[in-house]
Order: sequence, then structure tokens, then C-alpha cells
Amino acid sequence: MNINDLIPDYVRKFEAYIPSKPDHLLMKEYGAPFLHRLNNNENFLGPPEAACRVIHDFESGRALIYPSGDSYDLRTALAEKLGISENRLLVGNGSCEVISALIKALCEPGDNIITADKTFAVYEWVAEFSGIEARLVPLRDYAFDPQAMLDRIDRRTKILFLCNPNNPTGTYWTESELTSFLEKAGEDRIVVIDEAYCEYVEADDYPDGLRLMERFPNVVVFRTFSKMYALAGLRVGYLVGTEEVVDVVRRTFVAYSVNNLAQQAARAAILNDKEHIAKTRKIVNEARFFLKGVCGKIGLDCVGGQGNYLMIRSPVNDLLMYRRLMKKGMMVRSMTGFRFPGWIRVTLREMGVMEAFADVLTDEIKALV
Repeated sequence: MNINDLIPDYVRKFEAYIPSKPDHLLMKEYGAPFLHRLNNNENFLGPPEAACRVIHDFESGRALIYPSGDSYDLRTALAEKLGISENRLLVGNGSCEVISALIKALCEPGDNIITADKTFAVYEWVAEFSGIEARLVPLRDYAFDPQAMLDRIDRRTKILFLCNPNNPTGTYWTESELTSFLEKAGEDRIVVIDEAYCEYVEADDYPDGLRLMERFPNVVVFRTFSKMYALAGLRVGYLVGTEEVVDVVRRTFVAYSVNNLAQQAARAAILNDKEHIAKTRKIVNEARFFLKGVCGKIGLDCVGGQGNYLMIRSPVNDLLMYRRLMKKGMMVRSMTGFRFPGWIRVTLREMGVMEAFADVLTDEIKALV
């Protein structure tokens, strides 16, 4: 058998994503005595206390029982919290499954999706390896460019993906900007508002995608438990849309994809989350203020207003800076893969880690200049 004869052209040209090695192997490879993860925007405060109790008390006997095929109890809890019907919610094995299901449900070869060229890459990846054209629009001032996105729309455009706030730049569209965009985009296509980092935003003019959905039924909102709720290891994301849209997307969902522990922990996480969100915001805000100040002192540009991350311009190749920092136990994200060559992205964490990172970064800059 020649496997190449079976591969569609759009899969043949697609390069697989290569995840980083486990921490213990990275420490050995770089000779690092420890490793602080500053690369994946994880919340090192940990999950809310109620979710921690669920994880700790999870009974081994539950492992042999299939989970709810449609995450019924979690959807019901989310529906109550958000003030909507549970039939407007779909829960997936992380946001990636939700993205894939939406594209599979609506797009066929010849269609296209539109998003930014420097944003969460999975929109582009899923489209391209599904044989769907991904039209990438350059950012303007590190933010999504509304008019440029509108200019790329044609009759085969099915979905526009907007990450708000944007990963990795931390910029966001205000309510007036987003409303204007939705009015001009029309109702003939889906507009996704990915709010993966919405719980971190405290700006008064930040829009609520769920509320806008009442006026614009073609809006679909993505949210996740991986960021603010610190359940990245359990993989839970969800989609909110009108019942009509959700009914269509549900047809492409694989049942039982969200495991029992993930469903129970996510449900517990949202029951009383105000204190957890407040604590996390305080940590992130202090870290952002501190790290921006450090960058100013050592002469490095940085970008990041919202979300739990900050982009820093490196004076040398970002992959080289990554390796130098790794040797000192600081794992950042090199940004060439995000089409930001020469930049690194740093997760904003507790001050002890931020101070340690600042010392290492300062030493490396002194050694390089």
C-alpha cells in the first residue's frame, strides 16, 4: 500500500503540530534545575475550591461508567448561570473539538472562513486540514481589523472567527466596534466570538457576546474552562448559539467525548466562582503591571492589555531567547509560530515567579547587549 495515494492534497500539505516534550525531559535536555511554565496561559492559582474537592473525591468506580453523552448536568448548570436554555449549549473536549464541530457542520470544499493572521491558530488549522480555505487578515495595531475582514467576505464565506480578547496580543473590540461589525457582516454567515479569556477582562466597554446574540442570531460564542477555571488538563470547552444553530452543530459532535471527572469538576467550578475570579484577576493585574515596568527598565517593547499573558519583543531570535531562558528554568512561548517572529509570550503568574523570571530576563538582556 502507498499511503500517499490515500491522502487528500489539503492534508498532504498540512504540517502536524508538534507539542513540547514533558517537563522532566525538557529539564534534562536543557540542564534546568527546575521549570516554571510560562508558555500556555495556565492559571497556577489552580481550580476553584469546589472543583478541587470534586477532583480529590472522584471515585475510581466512576471510571468504568460512561459519562453523560451530552454533558447534561454541566449544560444545565451553565444554562442556569448564563440565564439561557440548556438547548443552546454544546460542551466539547476542549475548545478545539467545538471549533472542529462548527466547521464540519457548516463548511464544504469551496467554502471559506475568515480570521486574523495572528490569532489562535486552531481556526485556521481545522479549516485547512478539512479542505476549507482559511482567509487570514493582517492585524492592525495588534488588533483584529474589522473593515479588512469585511472586505474578504464573498458568497462562499461561512464563518468569521473573532478572538476577543485576542490571543496573543490581548487587544479587544469594544461593544460599539463589535456591534458595528455585526451589522455590516450581515446574517448570511456565522460570526464566532471566542471569549476564552473573557473572565480576565474588567474593561467597562468589553462586550458580552451572549447578550449580542439576542440581536444577532448568527452569533456563536466559544468559552472554556481551561483558562480562568484552571481545568486545562481536563479539557472542557463549550459553544453557545441559538437553538437552531446548536441543533445543526450537534449533528457533528461525537457523544461521550467529555469524561466524567471533567464534567463534574467543571460544574462545580462555576457554582460559586466570584472569589476565585477576583483572586486570579488580582494576581494577573499585579503581574502585568510589574512585568511591563521591568520591560520598560531594560528597554524591551511589550504588548498585552487583557488576558493572562504578555508579549515581549526579544532583541534576538525568539527561538534563541526561548533556549536561553529554558536553561534557567523559564519556559516561555516563542512566537514565530504565531507569525510574530522576534517575540516571546509570557504567562502572567504569581509575583514570586514573575520576580524570578524578571531577574533571569534582565540577566539575559545584559549578556546579549
